[in-house]
Amino acid sequence: MLSQAQRTTILELNAKKVSKREIARVLGISRVAVRKVLRANSTTVPQLQRPEKAEPHRQQILELFDQCKGNLVRVHEELLASGAELSYAALTAFCRRHGIGQAPTVPAGRYDFQPGEEMQHDTSPHEVQLGGKKRKVQTASAVLCYSRMLFFQCYPTFQRFDCKVFLTDALRYFSGATERVMIDNTHVVVLRGTGREMVPVPEMAAFAERFGFQFVAHELGHANRSARVERPFWFIERNFLAGRTFSGWEDLNQQARQWCDKVNSTYKKHIRAVPRELFAVERLHLKPLPAWIPEVYRLQQRLVDVEGYIALHTNRYSVPVDWIGRRVEVRETKDKIEIQLDARRLVTHRRIVEAEHQRVLLAEHRPPRGQRAPRPDPHPEEKAIVAAAPELADYVAGLKQRSRKVVTLALRQLLRLVREYPREPLLGAVREAGRYGLYDLDRLERMILRRVTREYFLLDGESNDD
Repeated sequence: MLSQAQRTTILELNAKKVSKREIARVLGISRVAVRKVLRANSTTVPQLQRPEKAEPHRQQILELFDQCKGNLVRVHEELLASGAELSYAALTAFCRRHGIGQAPTVPAGRYDFQPGEEMQHDTSPHEVQLGGKKRKVQTASAVLCYSRMLFFQCYPTFQRFDCKVFLTDALRYFSGATERVMIDNTHVVVLRGTGREMVPVPEMAAFAERFGFQFVAHELGHANRSARVERPFWFIERNFLAGRTFSGWEDLNQQARQWCDKVNSTYKKHIRAVPRELFAVERLHLKPLPAWIPEVYRLQQRLVDVEGYIALHTNRYSVPVDWIGRRVEVRETKDKIEIQLDARRLVTHRRIVEAEHQRVLLAEHRPPRGQRAPRPDPHPEEKAIVAAAPELADYVAGLKQRSRKVVTLALRQLLRLVREYPREPLLGAVREAGRYGLYDLDRLERMILRRVTREYFLLDGESNDD
């Protein structure tokens, strides 16, 4: 069909007395088409008046569309079964033209940001060659919306602890914080609500307050609101991860940081600038970091097992053998595992990033093979018992060898008996228990109570001889 411009040209050439044959030759069209335009004497392109095959079945198509839950393949099958002669292509074209099952096209929005106004953060799964094996990692990314400065790191999982570690590294990389950090509605940060109604977890709200920003979330279905951070994920996968192998997590994240330095210093066509040059302007508007940034940590309690290890995320870390059976405090940071028994005794291990069922043993925690470990000093409870009642020294020695309880717990129970009960019933019961080799402290306490009842709570008319 001839366009309006072609029709206008035909009428103009005809007005200049150019023959129909010459007009057809110049425009590369048939003389029949030229004659039709001249006969119509109009530049308007005529409307096609062609009946649609699906129009007689319009009502049936609408009903079947609801019954088949929007599946046009099933709608076409049902139409054919009812005797309609209609191709699948004609059906889909009819539905497109009349908006059946088609969402209206919405133009893309545009967001403009001032320097230091917003940073966007999100995560995405990727596959990498790590330690000779292909495995899935969680890529966490942060982008400054004005300068498009990019920073990302990879983690085996992305929990609240990992989120705080990443954001701390990102803010240090950018040397400041923006007014707000845009996130999706992730449970890592969100306590309840979505979009403007989002309420962050108190732990994350306190973290944001420390750096002077606030978390905000986009509305459900409005992922374009965080397009600044969504777009680089494809670039990371196709550029950084393509063809690269990594020896471990430290190597992966170190190369990621170096790649960010390179990319941030490269000219970008879509913004017609270099992010590092725009950052020189934005940096002046970022909020300065606190003078002291505390290390992100996760605190847990553990009981040292009989082998002298504590378990954390399937990995086991050694402690001195004299800590066996004691409860310790475990502080997990980005790079270290600190195991603390009290204010003066602390053990530090290098943190294993993921659950690998490994054992980490420090040489000083085990004596060399064939060499006996030095005899430990007496327990504080043992010293207190012997100081209060020296007659119990032999019984204490037997209790340490033959008690079925953990030695520390048994000594604590015996010290309680020494402090709570009269001396004579206590010593008498201990002598009797030692004579029969009885080291069950619960039975020992019942023996003491019988003696106390008999000697200290006599009724009128009774005597000790009775």
